[in-house]
Amino acid sequence: MATETPPPAKPQVHLPSTEEFTEVQQSAEFGELRRAHRSFAFPLTIAFIAWYLLYVLLSNYAGDFMGTKVAGNINVALVLGLAQFLTTFLIAWWYARHAAAKLDPKAEAIKSRMEGGA
Repeated sequence: MATETPPPAKPQVHLPSTEEFTEVQQSAEFGELRRAHRSFAFPLTIAFIAWYLLYVLLSNYAGDFMGTKVAGNINVALVLGLAQFLTTFLIAWWYARHAAAKLDPKAEAIKSRMEGGA
């Protein structure tokens, strides 16, 4: 006859209070984390939106240019449209590298200190 064993006990994690969250949010360490994120994300977001709007404006107002054949039936519009996808993936890859190198270690330090109650 098999007996049921209780599930393994989960380690107790300290749940920070509202005051602790506010204190960490106002700390220099959190400010540095926020700056590291914003200094990367905001310029890239603005650049990508500008690049996207350029593509849309060219598509609307520069039809002859966008219809220029590059090779065979491939025109400038198709090349720039595919470049939109390429830049999206490159930015995602670049952000993942940036986050792993700069953001994640800082965030993990803050998280472990808050959960440890230190």
